Amino acid sequence: MRLTSFTDYTLRTLLHLGSNRERLVTIQEIADLHNISKNHLMKVVNELARNGVIETIRGRNGGFRLAHEPEDINVGAVVRMSESDFYMAECFDPNGSPCGLTKACRLKGVLGNATNAYLAELDRHTLASLLPEPAPREAPVVFQRKKAA
Repeated sequence: MRLTSFTDYTLRTLLHLGSNRERLVTIQEIADLHNISKNHLMKVVNELARNGVIETIRGRNGGFRLAHEPEDINVGAVVRMSESDFYMAECFDPNGSPCGLTKACRLKGVLGNATNAYLAELDRHTLASLLPEPAPREAPVVFQRKKAA
């Protein structure tokens, strides 16, 4: 199974937002980081905002950020939202050409089970589980006042 570029960009955008929770992020920033078309990213951001995954702030100092905590954003749900279909073969498409093997074919069931397993694995993960671990903080330096002699 291969994800569309739209889903790839959606996941990259969410990963970047999850790693930069303390500030607003811009489309230009993500476009430059991943060498992605701003036009494609605008569609991604619009879809994420329309579905309530991110919130956008307009204006000169605007940008966007996650609308939910990373542990509340399910990867499987995001992939389902951003993919147009999961037709593993033409026989899955109700508008596709009819197959002469339909009555005796077992392939459709196998591919359907594989797709379900794929999505079930994605459902086990949240955005939080995909983010890099924060760097451990160094122990603070403790200064002690020297006693006067």
